Amino acid sequence: MKLLLVRHADPDYENDALTEKGVREAELLSERLAKLNVRKYYCSPLGRARMTASYTLGKVGREAVICDWLREFDTVLVNDIKTGEKRLAWDQMPAYWTNVPEYYDKDKWTQPPMMRDAGISAAYSHVCTELDRLLEKHGYRRSGNCYEAAVPNGDTVIMFCHFGVICVLLSHLLGLSPMVLWHGTVALPSSVTILCTEEREEGIAAFRMNAFGDTSHLYAHGEPPAFSGRFCEMFTNTDERH
Repeated sequence: MKLLLVRHADPDYENDALTEKGVREAELLSERLAKLNVRKYYCSPLGRARMTASYTLGKVGREAVICDWLREFDTVLVNDIKTGEKRLAWDQMPAYWTNVPEYYDKDKWTQPPMMRDAGISAAYSHVCTELDRLLEKHGYRRSGNCYEAAVPNGDTVIMFCHFGVICVLLSHLLGLSPMVLWHGTVALPSSVTILCTEEREEGIAAFRMNAFGDTSHLYAHGEPPAFSGRFCEMFTNTDERH
């Protein structure tokens, strides 16, 4: 089984839509994805994800199943350790989160007071549970830290969603702390992350990532990736997000 996690194209967050650049990105992405033999499409309910998906779905004459749990992982807010202001749980300053050893541990990252007080464990578990329910429908049943290949297959499944929730999905499938993924990686707009099952022992499958945040469909047409999701390369870059 191949699982493609697709981040929405360049966003207009204010209107939960796409920018003009995002529309170009979604069109180029659709040229890539429309060539695939896809078993099922799933999509976040948010406008920027649905708009991105619409270009691919329009080309192939298909519809996507809307899954509320694929929405951006933005409902959990924490109090900033310095300012006390509310911020996304997965947007913390390096000077703070890198000094908390639990954040690097896949089993303990929800334990620091900031996370515990925000109730992030329940939100995280909900997404992981829904992912496992979906995978079971496609033949793979969670068993410990891997999956029973109940109905092994080579199907392709595509999910149109968001960077924050992509990191949650990856952390569950690969056994990693999402804090490391949220802060140490970035899947740029319209990028494609690919995981494949490997059944080296009969009936036992594990997901292995063979591409992360791939934007080759943009480079192939001379379209530079968008900056959304990144922060300033240097502090003095005042025109970039801090």
